[in-house]
Amino acid sequence: MSASVIFTSLTKTFGINCQIFFVTLLFALPLGLIISFGSMSRFAPLRAIVKTFVWIIRGTPLMLQIIIIFYGPGLLWDGDLLPRLTAVCVAFVINYACYFSEIYRGGIQSIPRGQYEAGQVLGMTKSQIFFKVTLLQVIKRVIPPMGNEFMTLIKDTALANVIATKEIIMMSKEYATKGLIWPLFSTALFFLLFCGILTLLFGWLEKKMDYFRV
Repeated sequence: MSASVIFTSLTKTFGINCQIFFVTLLFALPLGLIISFGSMSRFAPLRAIVKTFVWIIRGTPLMLQIIIIFYGPGLLWDGDLLPRLTAVCVAFVINYACYFSEIYRGGIQSIPRGQYEAGQVLGMTKSQIFFKVTLLQVIKRVIPPMGNEFMTLIKDTALANVIATKEIIMMSKEYATKGLIWPLFSTALFFLLFCGILTLLFGWLEKKMDYFRV
């Protein structure tokens, strides 16, 4: 098998990793914000339920969550299994939404209470205070930890192969069983390049937010 054919197949399967990555961000970022509001709710029962859910998701392996979501419908309700890629994306969205929620919560609660009170004195509503006073400061504070989570996410997409979703590492392992070692190193380069792009992007974002001192 020629090197060009192998490289093409690696590129194609890395597209699956990228698809999981972007779908997770699309849904987990807003869902994480909603969960963070639940964990800060003044309604104690809701706050307890949300915090318990986040604790369970963060305290159990993502690999196990993927397996449960994929096999769960069939084992529990004798239903049809979810499509493999769908099950992976659902597991990733739930898992990362919980991690993002804690980052959001930390960022929101780090804003001095006096700024909320000043906004109220000026006659601003709660939503106006959040979007016009709090949000930019929260974004500034959460960029570094979000950058770490983004880079962890792209590497975690390799866990999709636990339910035989053919992503790039699964493909490179198949070549390794045929005596080809270089596809494994090529796979590492794919991830290094992607993480390098993320590093540059978040570095640029931090510089863009430098005007906003916190």
